[in-house]
Amino acid sequence: MSHDKASLRTPSGDLYLAADIGGTTSRFALFEDRGDTMRLRGVERIPTSEADSFRDLLCLLRNGPLGPEVPRCRAGALAVAGAVQGGVQAAPPNIPWDIDIRSANLSGLPETVILLNDFAAQAYACKTTALDRAVTINAGQPDERGMAGVIGAGTGLGHGMLAPLPGGGFLALPSEAGHAAFAFVNQEEAVFEDFVRRELGLDYVFAEAVVAGQGLTLLHWFHFGQRLRPEEVAATLDDDSPVCAWFARFYGRACRQFALNILATGGMVVAGGVAAKNPVLVRHPEFWREFTDNPNYRALLQDIPVVLNTNEDSGLWGAALAAKLATGRQGTEN
Repeated sequence: MSHDKASLRTPSGDLYLAADIGGTTSRFALFEDRGDTMRLRGVERIPTSEADSFRDLLCLLRNGPLGPEVPRCRAGALAVAGAVQGGVQAAPPNIPWDIDIRSANLSGLPETVILLNDFAAQAYACKTTALDRAVTINAGQPDERGMAGVIGAGTGLGHGMLAPLPGGGFLALPSEAGHAAFAFVNQEEAVFEDFVRRELGLDYVFAEAVVAGQGLTLLHWFHFGQRLRPEEVAATLDDDSPVCAWFARFYGRACRQFALNILATGGMVVAGGVAAKNPVLVRHPEFWREFTDNPNYRALLQDIPVVLNTNEDSGLWGAALAAKLATGRQGTEN
């Protein structure tokens, strides 16, 4: 576990607990609301594998450096990498245990606790300063009344969207599009598709199988016959690498599919650790060529703003905003 050295001084505003529970790392943070600003006061990162259950994870939080202040929080939002059902339970595909806030021991947590999908939290993050340093991939022509999409490859492939509401306001929504079948488009890709189905024992290849960390492993294995961890593959990437070109193409395709599915004229945000750590994967020419490759809507796709979110903690900012909104408080956080 690690703890960022943000100040834990006595707060002058309300505190909110935010969590981003992922397949690899679970992050917890305290945010202080000062009316027109939300300030990060402390972060704790716990390898998700250290917890044998959701109950264990909460125990690690209570016994960690943030634990004493958590009960003082006005509300908490727990974002999880998986579909949330009924607002209370989830069976995350990349975590070996389920989450149900109805039966969990929530003592020591805020009185109000909500559960949401991690990419709904990433959508909320678009309304905070967490994306202030996002890198522009395509400036485009943003439609302020249009839907915005968020997609991110990490341990899995998350999707979320931000819908503007008539008269102002917005609605953050999750998606599990990463588990829909992925489209392979030529004979060379069909050979790779068969390779992935065989190696992973799948009936069909879904997007998360290839546009995520394990996709780097599979592509390197396919091209070079050597099985490496994603981070080892990443260390070999450059513009001339077939792994880089193929992954960039697949990522661009996943982004295009989602942009068309939700008509993301408000913009697309590429999030997740894979691209944040390896920007070459979305800067490669294959990403943009594939993103705009559509016979009917090429011009529309070229007008969609696309940015790379390099802030790997942005989901915490989004969760904090969701926690604040859960108390009935309004306003965009800065």
